[in-house]
Amino acid sequence: MSTTILGISCFYHDAAAALIRDGEVIAAAHEERFTRIKHDFDFPRNAIRFCLEEAGISVPELDSVAFYDKPFLKFERILFSYLATFPRSFRSFMQAMPLWLRQKLWVRHIIRKELDYDGEILFMQHHQSHAASAFYPSPFEEAAVLTVDGVGEWATATFGVGRGHHLSLLKEIRFPHSLGLFYSALTYYLGFRVNNGEYKVMGLAPYGEPRFLNRMREVLVALPDGSFRNNMRYFAYDYGLRMTNERFHRLFGAPPRKPGEELTQFHRDVAASGQALLEEILLNMVRHVHKQTGQQYLCMAGGVALNCVANGRILREGPFEDLFVQPASSDAGGALGAALFAYHQLQNRPQRFVMKHAYLGSWFGSDAVLNYLQQSGIAYERLPEEKLVTRVAGYLAEGKIVGWFQGAAEFGPRALGNRSILADPRRAEMKDILNEKVKHREPFRPFAPAILEERLSEYFEIDRPSPYMLLVARVKKPEEIPAVTHVDGTARVQSVNERQNPRFYRLLRAFEAQTGCPVLVNTSFNVRGEPIVDSPHDAYLCFRKTQIDVLVLGDFLILDRENPPLDNVHNSFRHKTCASDAKMPEPVRNNASV
Repeated sequence: MSTTILGISCFYHDAAAALIRDGEVIAAAHEERFTRIKHDFDFPRNAIRFCLEEAGISVPELDSVAFYDKPFLKFERILFSYLATFPRSFRSFMQAMPLWLRQKLWVRHIIRKELDYDGEILFMQHHQSHAASAFYPSPFEEAAVLTVDGVGEWATATFGVGRGHHLSLLKEIRFPHSLGLFYSALTYYLGFRVNNGEYKVMGLAPYGEPRFLNRMREVLVALPDGSFRNNMRYFAYDYGLRMTNERFHRLFGAPPRKPGEELTQFHRDVAASGQALLEEILLNMVRHVHKQTGQQYLCMAGGVALNCVANGRILREGPFEDLFVQPASSDAGGALGAALFAYHQLQNRPQRFVMKHAYLGSWFGSDAVLNYLQQSGIAYERLPEEKLVTRVAGYLAEGKIVGWFQGAAEFGPRALGNRSILADPRRAEMKDILNEKVKHREPFRPFAPAILEERLSEYFEIDRPSPYMLLVARVKKPEEIPAVTHVDGTARVQSVNERQNPRFYRLLRAFEAQTGCPVLVNTSFNVRGEPIVDSPHDAYLCFRKTQIDVLVLGDFLILDRENPPLDNVHNSFRHKTCASDAKMPEPVRNNASV
C-alpha cells in the first residue's frame, strides 16, 4: 500500500505545504502565491488544497500530517529568553504572548480543525526539517548536512550526516548565537525589512568596501574553531522589538537608516563588511563540518543557504567536491523536509526522491488559459511552440520585455523560467529599465542570467550546472552581457537544459540563433512588494500594471496592453485546472522531466 504524507510549515513566515507519496514529491507550494500576501505566514489552507488536488486525494486518505517544528519547544525558548532578559523584554513579551496563547501553541488542534482530520500528526524539530529538505532530495547517497538560519526551537545552525535514508544531526549552535539573526540585524540597521530584505544587503554589498570587517569580527561576532558567538551586548533581538540597540549604533557612529532614506557609501560599506563576515564564518563552518564528518559532498538548507554569493565561495574555496542547496531553503522548504523526514527517518522507508527540478506548484493547462482569455475579452494569438519561441526571441532581440508564464510554478523564491520576466542581457540600459519601470525596486538590485547549460563555461567561471540560481560566479564576457553583470563582475547564474525545462531551453536556443547570445535576463514575474505571479490572472494584472511589452501565457501571445479594462477581467479560473487538462502527462504538466 502507498504512503501519503502532507508536510506543513506556517505561523512565522513563508507558509507552505508539500505532499509526498512513497517518497516522491507530488506537489509543493507557497501560501503567498494563492493569497497574494508576500511571505504569508498563516495556515496554508490554499496550498494544502492544491497539493491534495494534485495528488487526487481527500484528507481522510492521508496517512499522516507532518509539521515542520515543535511549538512547545520553541515556546520554551521564548519564555526562557524573556525571563533571562527581564525587564527589558516586557514589551516584546506582552506583544508576543497573545498570538502564542491564541494560535501558535495549538498547532495540533488547528490542523485537526482546518482539515477535519483525525489521523496521525507528527512534529519535527525545525532543523531536522531543514536538513531533510536538503539531504533526501539531493543526488548524494551519503553526504554531510549543514543547516543555518535565524532560529528554530533552540538551534540556529546544525550539522550532521545523511546515509541512505538515515539522517543524524550531530552538533548544533543555540540561540541567541545566530548567523541568520546577525545578518537580519544588518538588514534592519540598513533600513530593510527583516525576513524580506536580506537579499538586498547581499545585492548592495558589492558597491561598498569591507572597511568595518575587523570591527565586526573583533566586537560583534567571536569566531571559535568552526563556530561563532554573537556579542549580545550589541543586539536586541533576544529581548526587544528591534534587532539592534544603541551600543550597536554607537559602534558604527550612526543610527539605523530609516526605510526610504538615501543609501550612502557608509551603508554600502556596512553591507560589504557584513557580507564578508558571513562568508568567512560559513567557510569556517564548512571546513569544520568536513573535518568532523570526512564526507565528500555537502547539502545545505535554512535561510542563510539562500546567500548565493557565499555558496559560490563554498564551492570554489571549500573542501567539499560538490554541493546541493535546497531551492526552497527558507521555512517554506520546511514543509517538504518535514514530510520527507517523517517518511524516511520515522517510518524507516528507503525509497528516495532525487530533486531534478523545482516546478512543483500550480499549473494551468491550455484549456484553462483559453477560457480565461475568452471570458475576459483579452485579445490573443495562439501559436505552436516553434513559432512561439521564434516570435518571442525576436521581440527580446528588439529590446522588448516579456512576461513568460509556463507550466508549473516554482517552489522556492527564484523564478526559473516558468514565472519569469525576460529581457535582452546585451543592452546595458536594460537593468535600469527593469528596476525602474517594471519591478519598481531599488536601482542597485542586480538581475540574473539564464543560459544554455552547454554554453555555461564560455560565459561564467563555473565548472558545474547551476539550475536553481543559487550560485554566484564571475562573468567571463561582461562586455557581451552587461545587463546581468553585477558591479563586482559576477552574476547569480541559472543554467537551463532541455530535460528540466524544454520550452525555456528552446526559447534560449531561438534567442541564440537570432543574436548569437545564449543568455537571457531572467527575473521573477512580480513587482516589488508582491509575491511571484501564480495564475494567468496574476500574470495579466502584472502585465497591465507595468511596462512589460509582451505577455506569453502558455501557447498564447498577448500584445495589447490597453484592452480590456481591468474591471472586466475575469478571475474565476484562478488557481484551478480544467477537467480536460487533468490527465496531462507529468513532463508536460511540470514543463520538465521528473
